[in-house]
Amino acid sequence: MKKLGKTGTGSGGAALFAAAIMIAAFGPSAAAAADCKSTAGPRTDWQDCNKKQIMLRGSDLPESNLVNADFTMTDLRGANLNSANLEKATLVRASLAGARADKANFSRVEAYRGNFSAISAENASFASAELQRTDFTGARLTGADFEKAELGRATFDQAVLTGARFSMANLSRAKLSGAVFEGPIDLDRAFLFLTRIEGVDLSRASGLTQEQVDLTCGDDATKLPSGLSTPAKWPCPPDDD
Repeated sequence: MKKLGKTGTGSGGAALFAAAIMIAAFGPSAAAAADCKSTAGPRTDWQDCNKKQIMLRGSDLPESNLVNADFTMTDLRGANLNSANLEKATLVRASLAGARADKANFSRVEAYRGNFSAISAENASFASAELQRTDFTGARLTGADFEKAELGRATFDQAVLTGARFSMANLSRAKLSGAVFEGPIDLDRAFLFLTRIEGVDLSRASGLTQEQVDLTCGDDATKLPSGLSTPAKWPCPPDDD
């Protein structure tokens, strides 16, 4: 009886099979590659793009894919970043002053000395972000998530932080004095070494312990949750650095 040959076992069949695997594995990602030269607009794809030191003031970028993009020293003042994904983006010394970024994803961004003053970033995520010395003056951050964020010497003067989550965040020497708490705030396991809380109403803060409070800098106008007491070292000397 004649033996049946195996279909596609020749060199031609093997090559076609390998090509099919390559297309299946890499075709969709290649087709969806970011267009770094495209103009700003809703749902723009600038993933991994170099956008350093350029003027994007007032740009309309809602729901855009800006993952791992480099915006070092870029002007994004007044931009619309609502629901945009900026995960792992670089925003060192960038200005997002007055931008709209509600529900945006800033998780794991590097934004050392960034200007986020007067930004609206309600329900945005800044989880595990590098935000040392970032300016959040006057920002609207209701419901924002700063879990595990690095916020050393960040400024929150006049910022609205109702419902914000700072669990396990580093707020060392950050300035919360002047911030507005119109409700609860989560400070569970946050590091509060010399954090300025003069005049701040923390009476509804959750997760706050006496050990944390003892590290902070408050005054007679600071309000603490029930059961916590004012440290003897208050008020702290001015921090001029």
